[in-house]
Amino acid sequence: MAKRRSFEGMNCSIARALDVVGEWWTLLVIREAFRGVRRFDGFVERLEIAPNILSARLRRLIEHEILEERPYSERPRRVEYRLTAKGRDLFPVIVALLGWGDRWYADDGPPVVLEHVTCGRRAEPRFVCTHCGERLHPRDTRAVPGRGAEEAEPSLAVTSSSA
Repeated sequence: MAKRRSFEGMNCSIARALDVVGEWWTLLVIREAFRGVRRFDGFVERLEIAPNILSARLRRLIEHEILEERPYSERPRRVEYRLTAKGRDLFPVIVALLGWGDRWYADDGPPVVLEHVTCGRRAEPRFVCTHCGERLHPRDTRAVPGRGAEEAEPSLAVTSSSA
């Protein structure tokens, strides 16, 4: 099996993000961190993941400042893993994957639902335009070159035939 190449050099934010969080287990480790798991053994137990795989994923998430280590014991030295601001910014990604999985793969109903703590009701997140508040749909959006685009890069418009 060929080793996957890095997307680091690709001028695409999705590709670069996948370079960091696109490996098996990585988003599940992040999911568990959102659920309050902080210790190595807790991740192993909840995910049933091999310790060597978990160690590699944790190292990468720390290297990319998605998780940080916080000591909780000096002798022996033990650390907890906490989401950083950069890691907490992955919440919408996790929620979007949860919703997509519930819609297409939860035949018996969602195994987990989100509850809004403030009102106690089931939360159903939606993507909305920050300017007008209208719900965002693929057919109502288009990708246009941003500040970081290369000069010759064409518009990446989403059309009704592709969405």
